[in-house]
Amino acid sequence: MAKFTPVDYQKAKVEKLMKNIDKPIEIPERKKEAKFAEPPEFVRNIMGSSAGAGSGEFHVYRHLRRKEYARQRFIEEQARKEDLDRQFKEKLEANQRLAEEKTAKKRKKRLKKKSKLKATKKVKKINPQPDDSTRESSDEENSDSEEESTTKITDSHK
Repeated sequence: MAKFTPVDYQKAKVEKLMKNIDKPIEIPERKKEAKFAEPPEFVRNIMGSSAGAGSGEFHVYRHLRRKEYARQRFIEEQARKEDLDRQFKEKLEANQRLAEEKTAKKRKKRLKKKSKLKATKKVKKINPQPDDSTRESSDEENSDSEEESTTKITDSHK
């Protein structure tokens, strides 16, 4: 006898749904949170489970006690949820603040690098230094012009 895992159950459900694709799927609605009435400000019939209570009064007392415990549990649960929501929002804000700080730091670094690059380009425009290829060609031109000038000078002296 094979044991079914939760994955097997889910797979069987999906296969059953896929057999009849045209059939609409009913998605159950979420359970609504219980709403409790506010406790009365003034309680007229105070009773307990101890002596003096009639046999019928005990059930009324028990019902009121359960109702009050459920109300208190609901209030505590709401407070816990609000606390978790507040902590989550604080964590999101802290993460967002950290991300913005990192982004600002990187942006500053990027802009600094960009401004340095622009400054070096301006310096090159002001003081153009020929590259190796331009230096070689200019040296060749200078040597050719020197040879021509020396030959002119020597020819003129003859």
